[in-house]
Amino acid sequence: MPLSAQINLGGDLPDFDYSAPRTYTVGGITVSGVMYLDNNVLISLSGLQVAEEIQVPGEKITKAIQNLWDQGLFDNVRITASKIDGNIIFLNIDLKERPRLAKFSFTGIKKSEADDLKEKINIVAGDMVTESMIIRTRNIITKHYTDKGFLNAQVNLRQIKDTTKANNVILYIAIDKQKRVRINKINFTGNSQLSSKTLHSAMKKTKERGVIRPFTAMDDILSESLISLFHLRFKGLPEYSVNSLSENMKIRIFKSSKYIEEDYAEDKLSLVKKFNEQGFRDAALLKDSVYRTTLNTINIDIKLEEGHKYYFRNISWIGNTKYSADELNAILRIRKGDVYNQEVLTSNLEFNPNSMDVKSLYLDDGYLYFTIIPVEVRVENDSIDLELRIREGKQAVINKVIFQGNTRTNDRVAIRELSTRPGQLFSRTDIIRSTQKLAQLKYFDAQKIEPVPIPNPNDGTVDIEYKVEETSSDQLELSGGWGSGRVIGTLGVSFNNFSARNILHGEAWRPIPSGDGQKLSLRLASYGKGYISYSASFTEPWLGGSRPTSLSVSFFHSLYSNGVARNLSTYYSFRTDGLSVMVGKRLQWPDDFFSLVQSGSLEIYKLNNYANIFSFGNGNGTYNNLSYSVSLLRSSIDAPIYPTSGSDISITLKATPPYSLFSNKNYNTLSDKEKYRWLEYHEWTFNSTFYKQLYGNLVFMFRAKAAFLGLYNRTIGITPFNRYFLGGDGLSGSNISDGRKIVGFRGYTNESLTPDYYKNTNEGGTIYNKNTFELRYPVSLNPNSTIYALAFLEAGNAWKNFRAFNPFDIKRSAGIGVRVFLPMFGILGLDWGYGFDEIPGLPSANKGQFHFSINQSID
Repeated sequence: MPLSAQINLGGDLPDFDYSAPRTYTVGGITVSGVMYLDNNVLISLSGLQVAEEIQVPGEKITKAIQNLWDQGLFDNVRITASKIDGNIIFLNIDLKERPRLAKFSFTGIKKSEADDLKEKINIVAGDMVTESMIIRTRNIITKHYTDKGFLNAQVNLRQIKDTTKANNVILYIAIDKQKRVRINKINFTGNSQLSSKTLHSAMKKTKERGVIRPFTAMDDILSESLISLFHLRFKGLPEYSVNSLSENMKIRIFKSSKYIEEDYAEDKLSLVKKFNEQGFRDAALLKDSVYRTTLNTINIDIKLEEGHKYYFRNISWIGNTKYSADELNAILRIRKGDVYNQEVLTSNLEFNPNSMDVKSLYLDDGYLYFTIIPVEVRVENDSIDLELRIREGKQAVINKVIFQGNTRTNDRVAIRELSTRPGQLFSRTDIIRSTQKLAQLKYFDAQKIEPVPIPNPNDGTVDIEYKVEETSSDQLELSGGWGSGRVIGTLGVSFNNFSARNILHGEAWRPIPSGDGQKLSLRLASYGKGYISYSASFTEPWLGGSRPTSLSVSFFHSLYSNGVARNLSTYYSFRTDGLSVMVGKRLQWPDDFFSLVQSGSLEIYKLNNYANIFSFGNGNGTYNNLSYSVSLLRSSIDAPIYPTSGSDISITLKATPPYSLFSNKNYNTLSDKEKYRWLEYHEWTFNSTFYKQLYGNLVFMFRAKAAFLGLYNRTIGITPFNRYFLGGDGLSGSNISDGRKIVGFRGYTNESLTPDYYKNTNEGGTIYNKNTFELRYPVSLNPNSTIYALAFLEAGNAWKNFRAFNPFDIKRSAGIGVRVFLPMFGILGLDWGYGFDEIPGLPSANKGQFHFSINQSID
């Protein structure tokens, strides 16, 4: 490197004798040759100071040059004497800066790949181009492609001087990924008890490349069969056939055969773990080698040592006073003679995600300081005796509950949802349940709710801190639908964390008062003259603030007409006004997942010359729907937007008073207008949804829905209102507000599965069922943009009445879709479904159909 200390400038200054250095006092220090760096900082970095005494030539000058060179910012460093006055010397630090980066570009890769790499290498225009930066950039890019299986990737960085800017260069990054390197064979040696096929399965991420050689397998099996027949030895033939098929028919769909070093290291641990699960606790991986077979393929050889297979024998407990050995053995679920499995032992002692374990038993009873240590006290032949040593400690009482990260939501709104309260015994189950409740509020990112117990050993208490990250829970609905030959526009807002008590406080409007967990919803729909609909609702989830009892009040109004003046004889209209009050209570039995919801509602339907749609009453009259409903619900899902486990179940009964049973009227002779003046019916609804995490974030969902509309008096018949209309996206393009339920069913056009829909009778069904099977996989679990893809199967139908009901007469469909959750708009969906069954009278109602849905309208 060009280090120099030139102490001779201008010719008038004498040369210095390096064998006899002189002492000078530094009179001043200047810096030259830099454009972007601060001179004072550079002088400080050199270590030289004005007024200090130095020897010239000497170690101080050499050290200053080394200090500046170590910064990696310069191509050349010189220190010169600009003036000497007696024993006073004036120094100049002459530097040549390294070039700056004007811009950089990639060649040989797609734009999307380049965008990913830009984030990873993290260089920008104006950065100093150093050797360290070049090496670091090359290493990051090489590792990026190595991690994707491109082991032969080549990265070349070239600097070109920028002619438009002084001391700037353009960096060209040329990338040649070449082909991915695939794993040809994974060879195991030393395994006799566990087959190679079992070991291949244990390696979840490192797989051999797929091969399809059916004829080779047939030839091998046929040859071996003939040899076995000749020698009359058939014992090993089945195993040979299975191995031959496994060797020649390897199909890779979900897992590729690319080699990634980190995945391979993880899979080597999985191999040993697999042996341990089968009782081979001494199993070890002796050595392994990875070598090339061709430029783009590798083989892996793994040598194993199985060791002996062990079994559990005697298990004893020491230190347990709270629970007896029999009680603890029942939780441990390990019997004498069971295969020795360290993972099962650890899981059942300390953490079992699917069942109760010993530590959870104690932690749920307040024993926060509980510890348990399994000790192998005797190993004899193939048997192991265990001693489980327990230290119970004292029961811990919750002292304080703390929230961090809630910037809008008031502490009391979050705390009231918790199952962990000050003064209660510590319980891990209560903490898990509290986390679920916080997630279901939808105010916080469900993935980032973190409960942190903070023990206080001095007084035997524990503080529990819940770390949360708030998300926007308010929603905006802005949509258009097609109905009655026109586009119906809808505008709606839902403030899901509203604060009514702060309405009069101006400083609380940011942009609306929030933080008290109340819900205010407003909605308006219209297509202009002739149709308008608006509604408003308000919900207080904790009535009185001390009990989990909710109160909801809502109002609804709609008016549909043909748009002509009301005084004209051709005018017709259908008006609906509704008011409902709902009270919900969270139950504690059988568990706190249950809720009981009761509501009363009054809906008034006013028909004026509306006979073109409703034939009863000649399209005139006022019809009243006074009803009471009660619902029993149970929700145990782990997250509101993308559940991976748990269920949602509800059973609802909605009924009106049985007016005809207390009336002396002859309903055989009454007009429809009088017969339906006060509607009477009973309606039963059942909904259930189950979620199961299959692998990683892949989730299976099953949903079953059914409803039945019943009557009290056969003379009156089933109410013409509140009917079911099945099919399509579940978004009502109709402006008829007659209590109808629009039930989505993908693969078929809107409402096409409604009985006699093709006759345009507008009657609807009185019974329906629908079953849905879905596989879901997330693209993004970001709370500000949750996205997941799905594949579905659906089956169901709707019937005109109970006599026509046939559970085997169902319509079927299948398809794919995507859901996008945006906090401001809710869940938006796009599905493509294929209906397998034709609909009488509607030849184009099935086959391929696209469906757009809003806030799970299709569900």
